[in-house]
Amino acid sequence: MEIILPGDVSYIINKLEEAGHEAYAVGGCVRDTLLGRKPLDWDITTSAEPLFVKSCFRRTVDTGIKHGTVTVMIGDTGYEVTTYRIDGKYEDGRHPENVEFTSNLRLDLGRRDFTVNAMAYNDSDGLVDEFNGLDDLKDGIIRCVGNPGSRFDEDALRMLRAVRFSGQLGFTIEDKTMQAAAERAVNLEKISAERIRTELSKLLVSKYPGKIREAYNTGMTKVFLPELDKMMETAQHNPHHIYTVGEHSVRSIEIMGCLLRGSSMGDGSNFIPDDVFQQAEELKTGIDKKHQLMLCLVMLLHDVAKPEVMSVDENGTGHFYGHPQKGEKMAENILKRLAFDNNTVSIVKRLVKYHDYRIVPAKRAVRRAASKIGRDIMDMLFLVQYADILAQNPVTFEEKLGNLKDVTRKYREIIEEETPLCIKDLDIDGNDLIKAGVKPGPEIGRVLGELLDIVLEEPGQNKKDILLSHAKEIAGI
Repeated sequence: MEIILPGDVSYIINKLEEAGHEAYAVGGCVRDTLLGRKPLDWDITTSAEPLFVKSCFRRTVDTGIKHGTVTVMIGDTGYEVTTYRIDGKYEDGRHPENVEFTSNLRLDLGRRDFTVNAMAYNDSDGLVDEFNGLDDLKDGIIRCVGNPGSRFDEDALRMLRAVRFSGQLGFTIEDKTMQAAAERAVNLEKISAERIRTELSKLLVSKYPGKIREAYNTGMTKVFLPELDKMMETAQHNPHHIYTVGEHSVRSIEIMGCLLRGSSMGDGSNFIPDDVFQQAEELKTGIDKKHQLMLCLVMLLHDVAKPEVMSVDENGTGHFYGHPQKGEKMAENILKRLAFDNNTVSIVKRLVKYHDYRIVPAKRAVRRAASKIGRDIMDMLFLVQYADILAQNPVTFEEKLGNLKDVTRKYREIIEEETPLCIKDLDIDGNDLIKAGVKPGPEIGRVLGELLDIVLEEPGQNKKDILLSHAKEIAGI
């Protein structure tokens, strides 16, 4: 099987071979190329030890020379070149105590996590596939190299990585691999929040984020996201819902992915109306990868407080009064626990707080809502609400979607008209008020707030002379 290697990768491999050593592209880049995907980066494995690698190239960086890795710089691009190695004992379930360099490629491939990541390639030998990774790639299977229990004992994060790869590739996790993960899920306690966060984030924005169900089924989420377990086990007993809280939330993540990609569900079902996709196209303008992750985190956590606040009335109907407000606090705590950055925490918790905020489709109501919620997250909020609705009871779709579409259109008109929505949009500022005789200090803020209230009711009032007149009346001057 032939793989066309990038020129720089061929150059590095040929240079090492000319010096008498073996060298191969290895791991994810080989896997992705065989799948017809463009690799994010290219890693190279070699029989040459790090100092020899350094001597072969003009510009190198000692990325992890203790563990055999040197980064070779070609122009502005770095390529990690790692010596064949055997890992020592993993005493902490995270890192090997030591590594031993070897000249045996098979031993190096045998220490890797999954068969689909344990293939190597160069132009001389073609594909080196010692552990039937190509067959698993064709069959869509995530399988550990060798004994899955041993692989997971070495590094417990590999269990969550199996789920993440399953989500990214749409593959099934092999039974013995799943069983080994279920038996060792508690070992994720040894893994840092940062490493958990990285894998969870990649899973949520993958094509098949619903694979997080596998993390729940194997007991992994009980370790790092026990709130999801409660959600998965909480029936809603409400006519608006046909799923548990957790299943609704997971389904909403899947739907969010569809809206952001502009495609139907990965299972082939196509229940999202075309006009919703059209609305989403407008709403996602300007939303980058970081915002995509935020939106998926919102869907994961928007109903996180429901199990905590649930009450059941005399008719057996479930109610969740105050869950957005309590959810805001819970989401903040969870995201901080998982070491997300402050900006992500801030935006996600705001969207959780307002995810259930219902807006009347009238311009005045939409202006007031946008002013209260914040223009910076309104497009994201509408996407959240579309995904939320489409993960509920289908009999409720028509009315809810119709209302939300009307609100979304009204908001677009407001933005196009450049209608003022916050104090900084007013045609007047604090300095103008001071010149007009308003006392500096808190009084300035109070007057500006009341002026904004006037303009939200009647945008035509946003003229400096009119606002000054109002300001004098408000301040009693």
